[in-house]
Amino acid sequence: MQNETRQCQNCKKDFTIESEDFNFYEKIKVPPPTFCPTCRAERRFCWRNERKLFKSVNAFTGKEIFSLYPAGSDRKSVTREEWFGDSWDAMDYGIDYDFSKNIFFQLIELSKNIPAASLRVQLTENSPYCANATGLKNCHLCFNSTYSEDCMYSNAADFSKDSMDCSHIKKCERCYEGFWLQGCYQCYFSITSTESRNLWFCRDCLDCSDCFGCVNLRKSSYCIFNKQYNKEEYQNKINEMQLDTTEGLNIARNKSREFWNTQINKYNQGLKNLNSTGAYVTNCKNVQESFLVRDSENMKYCQLLQIPTSKDCYDCTAWGANMELDYEDCLCGDHSYNVKFSSNCWPACKDIEYSMDLVNCSDCFGCVGLKKKQYCILNKQYEKEEYFKMVGKIRKHMDEMPYIDKQGHIYKHGEFFPIELSPFGYNNSMAIQYFNLEMNKNEADKRGYPWIEIPHGEYKITLQNNKLPNSFNKINDDILKEVIECSVCKNAYRILENELNFYKKEKLPLPNICHECRFQRRISDRLKIQLYNRKCMCNGLKDETGKYVNTVKHVHGDLDCGEKFKTGYDPDSNQIIYCEKCYQQEVY
Repeated sequence: MQNETRQCQNCKKDFTIESEDFNFYEKIKVPPPTFCPTCRAERRFCWRNERKLFKSVNAFTGKEIFSLYPAGSDRKSVTREEWFGDSWDAMDYGIDYDFSKNIFFQLIELSKNIPAASLRVQLTENSPYCANATGLKNCHLCFNSTYSEDCMYSNAADFSKDSMDCSHIKKCERCYEGFWLQGCYQCYFSITSTESRNLWFCRDCLDCSDCFGCVNLRKSSYCIFNKQYNKEEYQNKINEMQLDTTEGLNIARNKSREFWNTQINKYNQGLKNLNSTGAYVTNCKNVQESFLVRDSENMKYCQLLQIPTSKDCYDCTAWGANMELDYEDCLCGDHSYNVKFSSNCWPACKDIEYSMDLVNCSDCFGCVGLKKKQYCILNKQYEKEEYFKMVGKIRKHMDEMPYIDKQGHIYKHGEFFPIELSPFGYNNSMAIQYFNLEMNKNEADKRGYPWIEIPHGEYKITLQNNKLPNSFNKINDDILKEVIECSVCKNAYRILENELNFYKKEKLPLPNICHECRFQRRISDRLKIQLYNRKCMCNGLKDETGKYVNTVKHVHGDLDCGEKFKTGYDPDSNQIIYCEKCYQQEVY
């Protein structure tokens, strides 16, 4: 088929379905979408709570536990051990399909009766306050992370050790306040860098060591703001900065950001890609318009798939690990195959549609909480031939009796779950981070979105943030007894023993803002999912703003480059954006 332009049901903007998209939809036997890629992503993101924990009542024992599901979600929480135990069977809740009701009504009612695993973790050791995680050891408040050890206050920390306040790092050690790092050691306040060590406030550096405030360096050492020094000069200047003090770090942060804004950015972020577009796409082939994806092939409109490898998927959000032919799902992976319109179905799920919380299942439609089952609909067992016959009738029924949400959007077969049915609330989901930080309860109510607020605990502040020791040399163990006021949100936070040991080891001062505000500061560097049509800002001798002067003569000479591309950099931002060719001529 040829390319076709359609109008999104939600935002009313036009979007294009390309011929290759139609081929994929035909291959997996689904109709083309009626929402644009961005609105489809927002919808899926509302079905994932990545990093907020709530006190909840265990549905089996009545004891208090921590859960990803807030009290107002209508989902029952139990521990992982209880969920996998033999004391209950989700098949006991099975119901007959009712052709007088849309399947979404029936599925949500079914889900309210079936307990959910509270934290979605496996193979963890001494990491009780982590969620959406696999293989963590001695970690605290780490989320969406895999096989990491001795890490704290991080999200998407994979195969890393002894790091704190980091996001989207892989194979890193002793890093602090880092974002999108890979293979880094002792890197502080640095972003989008690879195979480097002992960096301070650096961006886009590769195979570098002992650098401060640098941007776009390759195989460099002893540089400050991209200026070369010898080892002794470098160390003397670093000592003068007093990076072991709060004041020194604040000055360093401001000066570094000022310098960053005078340097060029490559229009996309990532290395070792072939025919791939998006933001933070690395070691990928034919991955298009995707976000935070590693080691994947033939993917489109996918996000947060950082665990190798995945291929031949569209519109998938979170996790990965050998996904294939999945479409419109959230938190699925670990050898999943042909999973569609589903949430939290793993591992080894195959040929699944409109389901939640399945484990090792195949050929299931509209099911919740099943383990090692096949040919089930709404948790009721069918014979193979009867199952496929019923599934065909249900798909037809979804088209004849579609779900219509509070905004009038129509959900026929081929659309993911509506936002208004999310068990987390818009404010507790990933959607508010990536799509609408300004969303409030009144706006959510107007759109018909769920909004679940849980009151904060009341704590008596014993130490104002301006009374914190300003240097690691002045820290003693008495700080562990204090309840500190965050300088930004004014909420209370504490310093834990392992955290204190980390600051002392890395010679860092105590933070004067809580871990939640540190997270918000950290991800402020992260681009959004949306892509923009832009052109290279290189005009021959310098960039078009005049802030950056080219170091070499480019192939287009003194003329504007004119190369066009899609990028995650907003046109209203002050960053200087170069195409791949112009960037490589300047950096490599």
